[in-house]
Amino acid sequence: MFGIGMNAVLAAFGGGLFGAALGALPAFIFCGFAVMAGEALALAVGTESITGAIGFGTLFGPHIAFGGGAAATAYAGKKGRLESGADILAPLYGIEENWDILLIGGIFGILGLVIEAFLADIGTPTDTIALTVAISAFIHRVAFSDTGIFGTYDPEKSDSRWNPPSDIAWLPWQMNTSQLLPLGLGVGLVAGHITLVTESVFIMFGITAASLIILQTMGKGPVTHHIAFPAAAAAMATGSVIWGGIFGILGAFIGEFFARLFYDWGDTHIDPPACTIAVLITAAMLFLGFSF
Repeated sequence: MFGIGMNAVLAAFGGGLFGAALGALPAFIFCGFAVMAGEALALAVGTESITGAIGFGTLFGPHIAFGGGAAATAYAGKKGRLESGADILAPLYGIEENWDILLIGGIFGILGLVIEAFLADIGTPTDTIALTVAISAFIHRVAFSDTGIFGTYDPEKSDSRWNPPSDIAWLPWQMNTSQLLPLGLGVGLVAGHITLVTESVFIMFGITAASLIILQTMGKGPVTHHIAFPAAAAAMATGSVIWGGIFGILGAFIGEFFARLFYDWGDTHIDPPACTIAVLITAAMLFLGFSF
């Protein structure tokens, strides 16, 4: 099926389970470090094995490890064994009697493998890993949440679902124009430049994903991989740092749009960066001629 062998299926189960044990965000941070190492090795000796097999493969591939971890988190929240089904920072192995939680992670790891392989097989014009992360999140929200795909707007908390209070916002320190515009522009420009210098479209994704260790350990920090990766793709396609800046700004604002659309009023994690990357990589492929 789509070239998937039994070894890959078993490995995806293990990757999803391991992602749940680590926690969804810690697993994604490891993805970032693996991609950084893989791209550094590729620049040095020309092999992409670490990036493909580990960073985006069955161990730390976001569609497997992060997707499995996010689904397991949603399940744990549904069962009342985690305070929030959207707490992707929580390592789920710390929950007592966690075998069923880890099993959910493994099942969604396989699901992520199959969905991504199908999307790639039919030639979907986007980042199929990011799109798979989003699809997986929609599935686990339907399965493990009572709020619906778009969450449940509470008029007592705000006069509009598009104006969420800071206590339910995805990133309260990264939600207003004055916060989003400079971050999007700055990260977009530097991501575009680094991409053109190294000729690696993934290296800034790895760096920005790994930088989430600040959020994981300090409780606050910039989330920028949905800014850097589309910026890298735009710069690679056009040879222009300016296009990197444009796509960086788009990434910052579209990420916040998806946060308000899916995340803020929900009780599970539908990932704004994954949705953003899927949209902007499609735009880069259709309008700028980007290709992997």
